[in-house]
Amino acid sequence: MAPFASFVEISRYNLIPLSVTSLCGCPCRLLSNQTLIPTRRTPKLKLNVVFHGSKSVFRVRPTSIYVNRRLITAVARAEPESIDASNAEEEVDQGAILPTTKDSFSELQHKSSQLRKRIVFGLGIGISVGGAVLAGGWVFTVALAAAVFLGAREYFELVRSRGITAGMTPPPRYVSRVCSVICAFMPILTLYFGNIDISVTSAAFVVATALLMQRGNPRFAQLSSTMFGLFYCGYLPCFWVKLRCGLAAPALNTRIGAGWPFLLGGQAHWTVGLVATLISFSSIIAADTYAFLGGKAIGKTPLTNISPKKTWEGAIVGLGGCIATSVVLSKILSWPASLVSAIAFGFLNFFGSVFGDLTESMIKRDAGVKDSGSLIPGHGGILDRVDSYIFTEAQMMDSSKRNQFLLAL
Repeated sequence: MAPFASFVEISRYNLIPLSVTSLCGCPCRLLSNQTLIPTRRTPKLKLNVVFHGSKSVFRVRPTSIYVNRRLITAVARAEPESIDASNAEEEVDQGAILPTTKDSFSELQHKSSQLRKRIVFGLGIGISVGGAVLAGGWVFTVALAAAVFLGAREYFELVRSRGITAGMTPPPRYVSRVCSVICAFMPILTLYFGNIDISVTSAAFVVATALLMQRGNPRFAQLSSTMFGLFYCGYLPCFWVKLRCGLAAPALNTRIGAGWPFLLGGQAHWTVGLVATLISFSSIIAADTYAFLGGKAIGKTPLTNISPKKTWEGAIVGLGGCIATSVVLSKILSWPASLVSAIAFGFLNFFGSVFGDLTESMIKRDAGVKDSGSLIPGHGGILDRVDSYIFTEAQMMDSSKRNQFLLAL
């Protein structure tokens, strides 16, 4: 017959599981680590043995220490495996919960730290860039040249990454360094000469000759990646110099210029180039911000496989935010005068920023990296911050035609 499960009730405390077989065991085999031995006689201690399936209750009065010892020993020996198993399981659960809690707290701290860094450095970069744009001239050009040099270094490091070199041969390192220096000089030459087409062509010819005359077997991939680097990192950013410093016609209708301090240039300081650059920069920032928020809120349809996190919904919201910012600033700065021109300006800025963003995403995807670098804490590399600005003005038209277009607005 199978043994009945039973309980021992000690006074008013909880029932302790007990088996009949343990009660019938030899009381002399005590477990030192599980046996409770009273040190003195306790007449008020009341032990009740209750069998499941039966209403009868056996009351045992403590006539001797031996009886107490026998019953308490039986209680201590009752199913020790299940007790140890439950304790072990509880310890395992606590051990599993503790690392999970620590990991969650550590991850939360990391995200909070990254957000603080992103905000602090973002504000610092915004203020610095705004000051350089307002200053114009050599200040703006030198700041742009420094950004171009750092961006070119990051580009050629991406070209040499394992993901890209698996399918092509990268250019030699000395060629990459020379190209980075050439890219940095392009904005300065643009400010000084106004047109650098001949200079860029000459530089490209020299670099191509160096690649063809190198030891070993020259590869077309080396030539193509180098020429694209000169175009992408050097030539395209020069259009910002042409826009900011080349359009020197004063924006006479700008109200801010009328009250601008004379020591800072007076009203003549507020040129069409300054106003156009401020609107372009602000529109691009608005496009990125609204596209991010829109994609987080309602984004469902992927925009392209190049960047799976970008969605059509986010792009539409970003387009609306970019156009709205362009229109509002055109009313504040009184340029351009036409509403249609302001909408077109925002439209072009948006598509230029998206094209630049996707181009850099494609390069990073082939390289197998998330960020182009780690120069800016919380933001990544310099290319991660300026990718939306590279094609924005260059995609409009040739420099002379674009000047006539902007001045006619």
